[in-house]
Amino acid sequence: MALKREDLEEFVRNALAWPENTLGVEEGPAFSGAFRMGFAAGDDPIFAEIQADIGPGYLRPEEWMEKRTGAPVPAEELTVVSWALAQTEATRAAQEKQDRQPARCWSANRTFGQAFQNHLLREMLPWLEERGVEAVSPMVHPDFHTITSPRHGFASNWSERHTAFACGLGTFGLCDGLITELGKSVRLSSVILRARLPVAPRPYTGYRDYCLWDKGCRACIQRCPAGAISPEGHDKVKCSAYCDELYRELRPGYGFDGVYGCGLCQTRVPCERGIPAGVRRG
Repeated sequence: MALKREDLEEFVRNALAWPENTLGVEEGPAFSGAFRMGFAAGDDPIFAEIQADIGPGYLRPEEWMEKRTGAPVPAEELTVVSWALAQTEATRAAQEKQDRQPARCWSANRTFGQAFQNHLLREMLPWLEERGVEAVSPMVHPDFHTITSPRHGFASNWSERHTAFACGLGTFGLCDGLITELGKSVRLSSVILRARLPVAPRPYTGYRDYCLWDKGCRACIQRCPAGAISPEGHDKVKCSAYCDELYRELRPGYGFDGVYGCGLCQTRVPCERGIPAGVRRG
């Protein structure tokens, strides 16, 4: 039986009930039951555009699939699937109260929520193979690594946010967070399939179509304790330095190793829970 979009959606929906969907050191799940899934053709020109923007270290879908098959695979045989999982209302509410540092449950999601996403991917890959679909997920592939982008500084050889953008899930905010139908308080994953599934046109054309920056919104700028966001965009170096400082400060009290992040720019902003009214569409 041919793989369908509904099969993948059911897999993710069922996975959200797994015991691995946990905050680890905090009570409750890492993610609510809400998610969105999007699709892009492997030969969509946007992947070449992303590579041109980030640099040659970024790999296109067919380059990742070649790592799986050991031989070149035409891009037109591939489909890229991306999904966004929403953080819980409890985690969002806790983060909204913060002004300088992330709530403990928010940092726990950054560590244990990502671990759940990785576990989901590692379970999904053999499930797909059992259905006769060759698949690869860059995020859990041993060749996934950081790179230096000539234009953007530190980056990686596959970007979950850019992939979600390509798959029609949302556009970028001024802070570089992805604004989806579920808002910015989400975590993203993706998988590349050697199969062709139906793909709908993206409901936007611009990089920041869902952001209110051009209408004078500066909420994420005001939320950033590091001063890393400006009308010109997001300073990743300044942001990263602040997150490193937070980790050293918070680690003794928060009590777990991982990536703490900050994420204040993803809450108490108009795009926290959805696409704000009045944005450009298409």
